[in-house]
Amino acid sequence: MQKLTLNGGIGSGSGTVVRCALAGSAITGKELHLYNIRARRDKPGLRPQHLMAAQAMRDLCGGHLEGGEVGSRELYFRPGPYLKSGSFLWDIGIAGSATMLALTVLLPACLAPGAVQVQLTGGTFQDYAPTALYLKHVLLPIINRMGARANLELIRPGYPPAGGGELSLQIAPAPRLQPLSLHEPGKVEATGGISFSSHLQERRVSARMAAAARKALGYKGYRPSLEEVNDTDSLQPGAALILWAQTSTGCLLGADAVGQPRRTSEQVGRQAARVLTRDLASGATVDRFAADQLVMFAAMADGETTYRVPFVSEHLETNLHMIQEIFGTRIDLSDNWIRITGNPSYRA
Repeated sequence: MQKLTLNGGIGSGSGTVVRCALAGSAITGKELHLYNIRARRDKPGLRPQHLMAAQAMRDLCGGHLEGGEVGSRELYFRPGPYLKSGSFLWDIGIAGSATMLALTVLLPACLAPGAVQVQLTGGTFQDYAPTALYLKHVLLPIINRMGARANLELIRPGYPPAGGGELSLQIAPAPRLQPLSLHEPGKVEATGGISFSSHLQERRVSARMAAAARKALGYKGYRPSLEEVNDTDSLQPGAALILWAQTSTGCLLGADAVGQPRRTSEQVGRQAARVLTRDLASGATVDRFAADQLVMFAAMADGETTYRVPFVSEHLETNLHMIQEIFGTRIDLSDNWIRITGNPSYRA
């Protein structure tokens, strides 16, 4: 069996390395030795959400995991002989990001021989991770354009510290992914979004976030259509806002922001609007968040994927490095343009 020996402290030194390494191991069938896990973080080693990602990948390919403990700075993962279809249930147990777990398993699940149904429990709205609404309304539609057939449903929202959010992810087989060609940003034809809050209707949080976003986007000439949602199913109060823009050339860019105890509704609305308008003004064809999440899919596409990013983030650089290490992918990065020549030859 071929082996991958990867330094978990490279680039961002974050959970990004862990997730890419595990998914790459499952897809290629290469045994993985990952060391210096999350070496650059305040709490190095595996956190519960990263451990669950490792366990989920083990389940998805019938693999064997050593070093699977919270705090582990080293792990060994031996993937099983093939990727599995079927139903899976993974519970992070805390407010760790269920959306990042969904993204970890998504590409391997797309390459499974049959349909995969996944129920995920954890956080769905939190800082430093894509919200469930961004994943459903922005990132998955882009990935599905590449030939993936995935759908995400938010069953129950979950916020820190309680978590308890539930997501349902359904993936149909996609044995051959197509490259993504986004050469021109085009003109914005429509803007929209969802202003979402839980147990906060009396404080008009959804309405206030939406009003702030409309005002901020209005200054730039946009007139968004925003849905206001007042949820009562979550375990605790919380809030999030997602915005998106569709262009004449088929580009879809998004931005999200979440509430915090000392973060006003107006700040949330303005923050999401500011990020979206900056990415649009940069001439990018994908937003700053999709920029790094699309890399693994591009590495498995049959041809050259091309898109322009607002700027080159550390996470993007890390993901590009990882696909070179795992798949030997050819990459060209120049003037914020990314060209990735995919290699769809993976184990059946």
